[in-house]
Amino acid sequence: MTAQLIDGNALSKQLRGQVAERATALKARGVTPGLAVVLVGDNPASQVYVRNKVKACQDSGLHSVLEKYEADMSEADLLARVEALNNDPSIHGILVQLPLPAHIDAQKVIEAISPLKDVDGFHIASAGALMTGMPGFWPCTPYGCMKMLESIGYDLKGKHAVVIGRSNIVGKPMALMLLQKNATVTICHSATRDLKAQTLQADVIVAAVGKRNVLTADMVRPGAVVLDVGMNRNDEGKLCGDVDFDGVREVASHITPVPGGVGPMTITMLLVNTLEAAERAAAGA
Repeated sequence: MTAQLIDGNALSKQLRGQVAERATALKARGVTPGLAVVLVGDNPASQVYVRNKVKACQDSGLHSVLEKYEADMSEADLLARVEALNNDPSIHGILVQLPLPAHIDAQKVIEAISPLKDVDGFHIASAGALMTGMPGFWPCTPYGCMKMLESIGYDLKGKHAVVIGRSNIVGKPMALMLLQKNATVTICHSATRDLKAQTLQADVIVAAVGKRNVLTADMVRPGAVVLDVGMNRNDEGKLCGDVDFDGVREVASHITPVPGGVGPMTITMLLVNTLEAAERAAAGA
């Protein structure tokens, strides 16, 4: 068996087309969905991410504002900018690019963003909404993973899903989203005693720890669906994920590649969240 690829680029293109259509409909009502991206410092990776996010907005008919600040910007000044954006009716989503310089409390900045504009889904109110099944914004990467499962028509009801990783950005929200779809969920992490014993029971595996080859072919049950959230570099410097792709693709039924898998979906779901924020704001206006 050679696994079918779940093509994140193709699915992203499809979803971004839908975003563009909905944005056009909103514009006809006098509302242009707007995203503000705030970058503090000159982290090279962050600069690339930010540039990609702004371009994706523009390509999908959304209004985007990029605010760049020096690394020595004070926490108070950043909080003031967030508050100004909270009060700006032309901005429907606010994203403060992480990581922030060490002298700024990232959690304090995230909590300063209005939950109505928290399109990253990192605010405590967003986490609470996900936990309790209330409307809110889902974190973009696990949200993208759910869309990928949906795209292959995968019914999670009664299935066993194993999530490797417990971060607030991917692992924990991923587990809650899978649970909402009636999967039985196991969360594994660095203190899990026998990872292989857990993954061999799984119908779906989500690898999200940022460590090469954390999942190998002998750890995967034949026919399982494998989603690789990892972003690493191999010995040749090429981009790779957390999964031993060449080995696992001979065992799994479906697998996401790196690059071209979950990565493109993360930015796409940011656009979806921004559009939904604009639609909610227009409905409440």
